[in-house]
Amino acid sequence: MGARARAAAFACGIVLCCTTGCRQDMHDQPKYKPLKASAFFEDGRDSRPLVPDTVAQGHLDDDPLLYTGKTGNEPSARFPFPVTPLLLARGQERFNIYCSPCHDRTGSGNGMIVRRGYRKPPSFHIDRLRGMPVGYFFDVITHGFGVMPDYAAQIPVDDRWAIVAYVRALQLSQHATLADVPANEQAALAGSHE
Repeated sequence: MGARARAAAFACGIVLCCTTGCRQDMHDQPKYKPLKASAFFEDGRDSRPLVPDTVAQGHLDDDPLLYTGKTGNEPSARFPFPVTPLLLARGQERFNIYCSPCHDRTGSGNGMIVRRGYRKPPSFHIDRLRGMPVGYFFDVITHGFGVMPDYAAQIPVDDRWAIVAYVRALQLSQHATLADVPANEQAALAGSHE
């Protein structure tokens, strides 16, 4: 096969490749476009109404306490599930990732970002915040407060509650007395200080 024949075959191949891309079958698909008219449906709309009781894929937000932190319109004083050591460990991990840059690891409000000029948040150990219900902290994490941004997109609902549980543990750790320790462990603590 000569050079001329190879060039002709190559050119023919390129023409065939280019013309196969010109088909409009995929471009002209029979499909419905949102908010367009349709002669097929009785109401004349392409967009179909949702089936009653449709739930967004992945979750059902039917527990107001879990998803809002509120009972009625007020912040709840109770958690939507039991606080366990596993939940506290998860809360500590998430707190250290998301909260400690501003609040520091003890919740005093002296995080690394604050040391570099960011506005200092209040300490979790002041009386006002120690007296706040747990739903208040959940709401602040979810919606933000003051210069604190909301973390609803970054922190899933269960992790927000875990952080709140850990904040309560931090608050207790800074204001606990020997009377707060279980009776069977008080003797061991009293003996360690002698």
